[in-house]
Parts: sequence; structure tokens; C-alpha cells
Amino acid sequence: MGRMGEYETESNRAIYANVDFNHVKTQSELMNPVPSNSIDIPTRSVLKSTGSAYTEPTRLDPGRPTSGDERTTPFNFTPPFRTQGRHIIDAAKVPLRLFSINWYGASDIDFVPGGLDVRHRDEIAQLIRRLGFNSVRLPYADEIVRANPVIDDRVISENLDLYDGQRLVPVRALDVFHAVVESLTAAGLLVIVNNHITQATWCCGANPCDAGWANDWLFGKIFCRVSQSEDEWIENWETVMRPLVSNPLVLGADLRNEVRGLWGTMHWENWAKAAERASERLLAWNPEWLMIVEGISSANDLTGVRRRPVQLSVPDRVVYSAHVYQWSGWGQLYPYSRRTYEEFAAAMRENWGYLIEEDVAPVWVGEVGTPDEPTDGDANYWTHLVEYLEEVGAGWGYWALNAHKATGEKESYGLVDSQWDWPSVRWAHPAWSLVNRGSR
Repeated sequence: MGRMGEYETESNRAIYANVDFNHVKTQSELMNPVPSNSIDIPTRSVLKSTGSAYTEPTRLDPGRPTSGDERTTPFNFTPPFRTQGRHIIDAAKVPLRLFSINWYGASDIDFVPGGLDVRHRDEIAQLIRRLGFNSVRLPYADEIVRANPVIDDRVISENLDLYDGQRLVPVRALDVFHAVVESLTAAGLLVIVNNHITQATWCCGANPCDAGWANDWLFGKIFCRVSQSEDEWIENWETVMRPLVSNPLVLGADLRNEVRGLWGTMHWENWAKAAERASERLLAWNPEWLMIVEGISSANDLTGVRRRPVQLSVPDRVVYSAHVYQWSGWGQLYPYSRRTYEEFAAAMRENWGYLIEEDVAPVWVGEVGTPDEPTDGDANYWTHLVEYLEEVGAGWGYWALNAHKATGEKESYGLVDSQWDWPSVRWAHPAWSLVNRGSR
């Protein structure tokens, strides 16, 4: 990896042919232009363990606009937020559409968001903003809260400023997590904290430990490293969110990823009740947070909301969330990758789109994604998804930013390229058909 500001390699020289690398942007320039009714973004120096200044290209992608209202629209918001019918609205009653990126890792075996070994967290936050996202879904595992393990220098090697001056106090998982939240919000990005999984590992397979608090306590003690009750799950939420109470750009809590019980079973009524309990505890700390409640069947199914909505003592705080991938389509004959647009749109409308179309509640599609080398089925799903999201105006969260998983395996859905380093962006990735269309 070259020194700061050296993005050019033999393979990406053409992409950056028209980029001025000699101009070192100030923090103010990186943040602007910001609409006049936006909040004041705190300014601070961009930290780097090498002491180098952060150089960012004036324009990351020659094919995308760099000025004008269309580029600043995603950042045009004033906290606090609430819901109104199908919309999330800000303090000025302006609707907020979430264009989010998932930045995972604190839910995995290294216990920290990925990429902190190659770039400083401030730089990654600035990159996310420059790519056109206005928000970040930041997953964590319950294990990092309960164990709060000491973090290996290897996985935060470009963020060693997290230590005190004499390195007398070890850096722990929650230290890193909260520092990353601070970096993201200092860059003017909204943060959605997500309770992703119980045991810190890649999510989500047939591992019954995923269920966590829905499992029998004895089962968990025998078979899982981490076992907890519903009360413990809620207490973990309080531990994570309490230090973030005064940060106005922490949008709220995505209460549980792809909620499931043992072997994938979970009734909506049971989940709605648990979500209400957790939400009430968190709203006692900050009544302005939004509570994001995913559907059952791996977040595919929000049909239960029609008969049994989530109801909280603080009004206008519930946002529902769905996940839509090409393999989705639970309980039906064939997945979304094989459907016509009419069939796909009908499934979306039945599962969650009705909440938007009938002006009941906002739905944020918190996970969508496609590989960098899509099959025909991937392309079919992706084309239909982009069209439907634009048709109903739903916010979304792309999975994922990361270049690679904690195991070192390439993340084919990732938007940055692991061959070099984080500023090398995969501009040929199909995901940009959604990002470019949505954030303009």
C-alpha cells in the first residue's frame, strides 16, 4: 500500500486519469456543500497513525456529478427525526430517504468493522460520504458486548490512535465500535446501529446459536459460546446505545437482524412483543431514536404488521425493515431471481410494499446486494429491485462496503477492492445502478 494520496496503480490509472491528486482537501471542503438547513457538522482533524494528511480526489468517479443540488440532496436533513405515514421526516418536516451502506465486522470473528487494518476510520467515513451514501448500518454481535474482548493490534493497525499515549489500557471491542460511530457522524453520516447476531461469526446460516434469546437457555449453554435471555439481549442494547445518547446523527436501533427462532421459526406476534419491550427501554434513554423492526422469515415477511402493528408509548418512532436478495422468496415455488417484474413487484407489495403504498409506515430495505460478477438470475433480480425501490421511493441499505470477510475471503458484494486498498472502488460493480439512481 502506497503513502496517503497515492491511489494510482497500473490497473486503476484510467479510472483516475482526470483526478487532481495534488490538492489536499481541508475538512471543510470535504464536508461541503451542505444545505443551509442541515445541522452543523463538527470539524476535527482527520487522524492517521502515520501522521500523513488525508488526500482525497476532487472527484472519485468521472461518471458521477460532483456539484449541484442533486449531489447534496441526500444530506439535506435536520435532526431529530420521526415518522409520518410512509415517510421518515426531519425536524423541518422534510422527508428523509435513507441511502445506506452496511459496514460489517463488529458482528464477525475479529469483533471490529472491517478495513481498520488498512485505513483510518475517519478516512473510511469520508469515503462513504463521497460515494453518495447518507447513512451507515453498523452491525454488532451480542458477544462483543458481553465479553468486550481486547482487540488484536493486527485488525486495527491503521487506528492505533485508539490507544492512550502510553498504551497502558488495552483497546476493547466496544471502544472501537463507539469510535467508529463517532467518525461516521463527524463526517455528517447518519448511523443505524444493528444487533446482528448473538455469537460473533459470519451471519447467517443454519447455526441455531443465531437465535440467541429465542433459544432455550440450557440449549445455548451446552451448544453455543454465547447464550442469553431476552432480558440480556435488551441489556446489551442499553450498553451499546447509552454512550450514543447525545449524538444527534445516531438515527436509531435496528433491533435484530433477520429475526428467527430455533431452526428459523418465529411468529410475528412474539417478535412484535419483544421489539416493543426493547424499544421502550431504549426510548427511555433517548425518546428521539427511531426503532427499526425487521420482518420475520429472514426479514422477508412484514405481513403481520397489518393485523398486529408494533405500538410504542412514544408515537411516530417505528420504522419497519425488509431484506431482499435474489434467493429470497420464502414459502413460494421459485426465488426472486426467476420472476418477471410483475411477479416480483406483487411479492414486494404483499410482503412489505403495502405499508408504503397505503401510507401506513416507512419501510427501509436494510439489506440488498448483488455480486460483482452477476449471473443472469442475479441481473434479473437486481434490475427488478432497482425499479421497484424507485417506484415506491423506499430507502435501502446496500450490503456491503467491505472488500473482504474476516476470513480473508473476497466479498463479491463489496464496493471497495481488496486487491489494493479501501480507496480503490469497484466502479464496474452492478450496485452503482442503484446508488447512482437513488442518491441523485
